[in-house]
This record gives sequence, structure tokens and C-alpha cells, in this order.
Amino acid sequence: MMENESITYKLFLSQLKESTYEYDKLIGKLESVNDFQYINHSIADKTDKDDLKEQMKSVDVVVILSGLYSADKDLIQREIDVAVELGKPIVMIRPYGLETVPGNIEKKASEVIGWNAGCIVDSIHESLDEEGYDD
Repeated sequence: MMENESITYKLFLSQLKESTYEYDKLIGKLESVNDFQYINHSIADKTDKDDLKEQMKSVDVVVILSGLYSADKDLIQREIDVAVELGKPIVMIRPYGLETVPGNIEKKASEVIGWNAGCIVDSIHESLDEEGYDD
């Protein structure tokens, strides 16, 4: 990972208006990885389609917490739809403690992964490599 040390990744991290265990856990996982720097471009209280487009237009990767789907299907689907429309790679994280992701959203993801911090960061790197952002 030496070559990625100076890169600050621009991410959109799915979240609900209120704080959730999964969102807080994701932040903790990302911050626990040495030499991984990121800026979260998501704004919890700006969730209409135009706001989401504005937040996602300059991000490198959209990270979707599929466990939030059951809490607000419309919001998570809107985030996925905007990411697809903008051509952003989607890294989807399984619901915490579960293996299955709703099929209708799983097929939109570049990759579906679990909660291992290294795997999350590796998936972000790999999705950018696949999109031609190879450094």
C-alpha cells in the first residue's frame, strides 16, 4: 500500500438522518486502517436526488451499507440510482452480522464485502483500479 499513502480518497458513505450502529462502525473501520485517508462527502440531512448528485459528483467511490436498506429503502435505492447514473463504482457492505444482501441492490454493486477493515479498503482500491484510476 505504499503507493497509496499520499492519496486521500473521496467517498460517499451511505447513512440515514440519524446516526446508526452500522455507519458508526464503518467510520471506525476506515479510521483504523493505517495509511488510508478519506473525505466523506455525504451529508445526512440532504437526501433528495439533486442533493445526492451534488454530493457524489466528485467522489471516487460510493460505499453502501446494505444493512440500512431495511430502515429506509427509498433513500438507499436513491443513493444507488444516483451512483449508477453518475457511473461511480459501488462498494456494498453486507448487513452487520448477516451474509445476505437484498438481491435487487446487490446486482448494482461493483463488489459486495463483509466488515473486515482491510477488505473494505482493498475493495475501494480495487474498484478504482477497475475504473481506470490506477496510480
